[in-house]
Amino acid sequence: MSVVVVGSTFVDIKGYPFGTYIPAGRNAGRIVEVHGGVTRNIAEDIANVGVPSTYVSVVDESGLSADVIARLQSRGCDTSYIRRTTDGLGTWLAIFDETGDVVASISRRPDLTPIESILDECGDQIFADADGIAVELDIDEPILGRALDLAKRHGKKVYAPVTNMTIAAERTQALGQVACLVCNQQEAGILFGENYDELSPEQMRTTLLDKIQAAGIQSMVVTMGSEGSVYAVAGGESGCCPAQKVDVVDTTGAGDAFFAGLVAGLTCGKGFADACAVGTRLASLVIETSENVCPRIDPAELGLSV
Repeated sequence: MSVVVVGSTFVDIKGYPFGTYIPAGRNAGRIVEVHGGVTRNIAEDIANVGVPSTYVSVVDESGLSADVIARLQSRGCDTSYIRRTTDGLGTWLAIFDETGDVVASISRRPDLTPIESILDECGDQIFADADGIAVELDIDEPILGRALDLAKRHGKKVYAPVTNMTIAAERTQALGQVACLVCNQQEAGILFGENYDELSPEQMRTTLLDKIQAAGIQSMVVTMGSEGSVYAVAGGESGCCPAQKVDVVDTTGAGDAFFAGLVAGLTCGKGFADACAVGTRLASLVIETSENVCPRIDPAELGLSV
């Protein structure tokens, strides 16, 4: 049992104020540099719950990238398909307020074109033995297309997180090819051209069920922060999953952990309700720390049989 994750790798530089954050002032605080990137976090999260993961990505030739690879390897993630290039590592700079929420950020994306070559050269080998595929829906279109083609050839389900819904919403053909799309409440509004900010989980559930059937989306999960999450399968089940009460330290990576738990649950044969519960548990563990990923955890504690 294993999950292949395709995407970009970042380093996150995060600033935390010692007191109340003043937007226009000089804020004393601490600065932390950690490994990041949505799919990099997902690959590590999946490995941390005992489900083998393979990460297909690029990094640069710096010592920091060597640390990224070493960390993933130490968690049991297969890094054989990470290629080192001159511009393979992205950067995300973020400022947090005293409540742990991001108040400002800027990012620099890496050059991901070598991933297409990796898939051309080794794609059949990578996808043949996988039980599930995770790929950013807004990744470079040639890479997404190649990943979807390989998944279809080998009969694998594709699960798609989103880092930029404005781009992802334009991938109308790809939307119908992924087994499950995962995004937050605001991103769902961008996708369907409506404002869902004030919807309750139950309202979001009924809306989502109607929308995905009309859009030809197989299934979709929407995270709603402290309100939990909702899921819907076209022509089938739907439901709401409550959030866990936690003391917020840093919300960075919580959505990635939720996605990882959801995919791990579905890959291990769980239904959507139970898989969302696994994702919720992992997200809560991340929120309570300044880490971007969940700690290592026995899959049996999550009800997973690996």
